[in-house]
Amino acid sequence: MKKLNIMGNKECLPKECPPNVLSEENLFRSVPPIVRQLSKGFASKKWSSHNEPVPIPSKLEVEKLILQAQQILFPGYFTEMILSAENLEYHLGQTLSTLYENLARQVNSAIRHDCFRHNRSCTRCRERSYEIATAAITSLPEIKELLELDIQATLQGDPAAENADEVIFSYPGFFAILIYRLAHRLVNLEVPLIPRIMSEYAYSRTSIDIHPGARIGNSFFIDHGAGVVIGATTEIGNRVRLYQGVTLGAISLPRNAAEKLRKTKRHPSIEDDVIIYANATILGGKTVIGARSIVGGNVWLTESVGPDTKVLLKQPELIYLGKKQRNHEKSAR
Repeated sequence: MKKLNIMGNKECLPKECPPNVLSEENLFRSVPPIVRQLSKGFASKKWSSHNEPVPIPSKLEVEKLILQAQQILFPGYFTEMILSAENLEYHLGQTLSTLYENLARQVNSAIRHDCFRHNRSCTRCRERSYEIATAAITSLPEIKELLELDIQATLQGDPAAENADEVIFSYPGFFAILIYRLAHRLVNLEVPLIPRIMSEYAYSRTSIDIHPGARIGNSFFIDHGAGVVIGATTEIGNRVRLYQGVTLGAISLPRNAAEKLRKTKRHPSIEDDVIIYANATILGGKTVIGARSIVGGNVWLTESVGPDTKVLLKQPELIYLGKKQRNHEKSAR
């Protein structure tokens, strides 16, 4: 009997066939029942699937939207074209037009998918998509002003940052903030799904997880950044600085409470000019960190802190092992 190698579709003798080889007869006999079982599960609506007559937003296209926005907000940084005063307006006009059409197309898919998912009649979807795209691109100058303040906050907060170019090209914290500010605008315009696709793309690139629904003021700086988590109902004031591993999260919810608490404030509020050092965890919707306060590294907080307060851990007892270290201690005395 002929053998079918499902890895490479190459014939082989029975004694030579590896374990991943099935006979054609067994393979073709097994597939139809599996297909019927899967189809039945998807038809029952108990399994997640996208069996709808409208396309779902494309993750790849959403990532392209982010790049197009970067090319507009920071011309010359993310394009192969050499820009000058003579061709800048042409570049901006062309890229903005492309962004507008592509954004409207993805928003249209998101709105129609949302209507089908909630069994609502889909009306004026195309018109709404272009209205939303118009509002989004109209806000780009405002977003640009905020991003410039974020760059300045990075330069003022990190002595290792040599210049703005370095921040724009290389800083994961700034990249995550840029995507947050774009996604947050779409949240305000009530665009479903796309803002979360954007924030998860930022997380995949930086390990910084900022929910697009959070409210963040100007001059925001995330230093290093990996492991930072900012929940959906977090409120952050102006000139706030976070270090890596900071969590602004919610207290663990009991089972079946998620739907009831979905629209309530579950994450902390951070007022102006606060600094939160590495691996600090601040939880709860009623927790407020007062203006100009400093939260030290590894601190765990579930209650509010007043303005101008330092919250620090006691110095831990350290144990040193090894002759070299003991000799170093003696010489220090």
